[in-house]
Amino acid sequence: MPWEKRFDVGETLTRAMEAFWSNGYEATSMQDLVSATGVNRASLYATYGDKRELFLAALKKYDGDIRRRMLAELAETREPAGAIAAVFDKFIGQTVQPQGNWGCFLVNTALELAAHDSELAELVNGAQDEIEAFFLAMIRNGQQSGEFSPDHDAAALAHQALASLLGMLVMIRSRPREEFLTAVRDGVLRSLT
Repeated sequence: MPWEKRFDVGETLTRAMEAFWSNGYEATSMQDLVSATGVNRASLYATYGDKRELFLAALKKYDGDIRRRMLAELAETREPAGAIAAVFDKFIGQTVQPQGNWGCFLVNTALELAAHDSELAELVNGAQDEIEAFFLAMIRNGQQSGEFSPDHDAAALAHQALASLLGMLVMIRSRPREEFLTAVRDGVLRSLT
């Protein structure tokens, strides 16, 4: 008789994602994952193979369920300046939550692992390219509507917005002071006018 899973795979992956996102790959042990998910070690190994594969699945879940969904919703529901500000505000809002300065799981992965793991680097780089493309689309929309100055190179501004966001996300982990983080966001928005 085939082995049957007795746990919710989606919920388990969400809990594993939160453990990795909060603590990083190296600092999260298999015992930490067992505690976070409530699933025994043998079942985790049987489902995901090993810790790295579970991490990769969790990172892909974050990328699809959080990052991509957030950008799609903002592009559909906000004016360009509001959409760009909301990306920054999503993370700035973490700083007021108890134990909330996790930053961005993708950026944390870039800092911890991407230099040593080409598969993870490719996933992180692809996500960063999509974020930059989102900024570019919003900037071009804002330039066409008159919300932003048409006198600036939209591609250069999108690249700067991405670099500012990534820098801010590193600051969230080390210096989660709201006034620093909002200054980064405000500087990006000022550069567009």
